[in-house]
Amino acid sequence: MDYDSYGWNDTFKLGEEMGRNAGKGQIICLNGDLGTGKTVFTQGFAKGLGIEEPVSSPTFTIVQVYDEGRIPLYHFDVYRIADIDEMDEIGYEDYFFGDGVCIVEWSELIYDLIPDYAIKVTIEKDNDKGFDYRKIRVDNPLEG
Repeated sequence: MDYDSYGWNDTFKLGEEMGRNAGKGQIICLNGDLGTGKTVFTQGFAKGLGIEEPVSSPTFTIVQVYDEGRIPLYHFDVYRIADIDEMDEIGYEDYFFGDGVCIVEWSELIYDLIPDYAIKVTIEKDNDKGFDYRKIRVDNPLEG
């Protein structure tokens, strides 16, 4: 399904809606170029889960855990992963197959580790439609 975002608020609200509907064990693969709004989407998602603390991209820590919401949120940013084996070192399986929901920014870099049932969210700019415009595609294999 495709969504039009005409600013950060639209991106935030889509994330918030998906967070309200998220369940344990879900994995959200979040892809897009730098500056497209991946963190804004994640901030909305966290709010939808009931998380009130500030959410930022875990670029240098790889994973940030937020557990004050109705289910834990495990926010990965794998942009700086040099070798896929680094994911084993941080115990990614405990998060992917745990009691929370995972958001994985730059998931295409660890494609081989992503389960088939993951929801893929791609955010793209289209400057012909405006500087703040984003096309957001949500591919949910569970919906057929």
